[in-house]
Amino acid sequence: IDPVLLRSTGTRFRPLSFEVPKPLFPVAGVPMVQHHIEACAKVPGMKEILLMGFYQPHEALSRFLVSAQQEFKIPIRYLQEYAALGTGGGIYHFRDQILSGGAEAFFVLNADVCSEFPLQEMLEFRQQHGDAHSFVILGTTANRTQALNYGCIVATANTQEVQHYVEKPSTFVSEIINCGIYLFTPAIFQHIGEVFQRNQQELVLEENSNGWQRAEVIRLEQDVFTALAGSGKLYVYKTDGFWSQIKSAGSAIYASRLYLNQYSKSHPERLAQNKPEGPIIRGNVYIHPTASIDSTAVLGPNVSIGEGVTVGAGVRVRESIVLHGASLHDHTCVLNTIVGWDSTIGRWARVEGTPSDPNPNDPYAKIDSETLFRDGRLTPSITILGCSVTIPAEVVILNSIVLPHKELSRSYKNQIIL
Repeated sequence: IDPVLLRSTGTRFRPLSFEVPKPLFPVAGVPMVQHHIEACAKVPGMKEILLMGFYQPHEALSRFLVSAQQEFKIPIRYLQEYAALGTGGGIYHFRDQILSGGAEAFFVLNADVCSEFPLQEMLEFRQQHGDAHSFVILGTTANRTQALNYGCIVATANTQEVQHYVEKPSTFVSEIINCGIYLFTPAIFQHIGEVFQRNQQELVLEENSNGWQRAEVIRLEQDVFTALAGSGKLYVYKTDGFWSQIKSAGSAIYASRLYLNQYSKSHPERLAQNKPEGPIIRGNVYIHPTASIDSTAVLGPNVSIGEGVTVGAGVRVRESIVLHGASLHDHTCVLNTIVGWDSTIGRWARVEGTPSDPNPNDPYAKIDSETLFRDGRLTPSITILGCSVTIPAEVVILNSIVLPHKELSRSYKNQIIL
């Protein structure tokens, strides 16, 4: 097995994606994409990991690649697209790089999903169900209304062969949705190439079109899977493990909870324990070793504390991500919030958001991709403080988004503070 490819853009992740590329945003204490890399590195025979995207080469990205290669003992490279080429166009553009190691098969993972990544199970499933040239989509179950927001898969009950694929249908098609995690063989490039040829022919017919670039924009889902369905080449492996998209900053807190839950089995050393010298830990909490936490602070459940963070006396943090260098002064209360890099929250301040979690009573509920505004008002959601934000003492910040480098002077509710 050869490369793994990870794709993502970060517009809905602002203001947090102003500071780092979205795939490097820490979820449960480690960069989002490290969870993918960790899963890939465990697959026997994995030769190389390719990160692919439209991000400019970036100092943080270079540092991450070096440290990840050392930690996981596997070559990791970044391939930059010259334009945003879509989920299929990118891998088609870099097909020579992907095939250069003589790959028999390769995984493609979208960077903005959180999952148990059952990659080994997908390989075994392909051996049992398909032939050597078949492709596998990872699928999961959503509820009927939310399924419309995803790629929907209709498969035969006994073989799980995909009969029908529709991306974001307007009416109900299936409760099985596409997880954005695929197992391909080199034969996929023939099918993507056919789409490319067709795009080129259509552009020739369009007069005055300066569209050479547009022929290369290919979407795996609409352009390739829709055509492959029913051909006997495409299968779905259904997982019961956790899965969620990380589209908005609010969904990062939910993803953090899913990964922290998994740590009890996969990385117990990453979970903080209650010790006589404090702080008080409730539920699953990650604390970076360099953080300084007062023994009277109460953290958890679902809290992630980054590098060099300072947490004062009597501070309460719940369902939140506190990023590196932030400082929470004595007796602050931080709930359902992402506190940006190097931000400061003054004494006795309260910073609170509204969680956007799926319905806990529905096992198949997913996070709703809420719009930022509804009826002209900001939708109540996670509170986000961008980097280097200063919150004064004794104020309340509720359901608000604060852009970087702001020094607030008063309380705010349901505001975007520019």
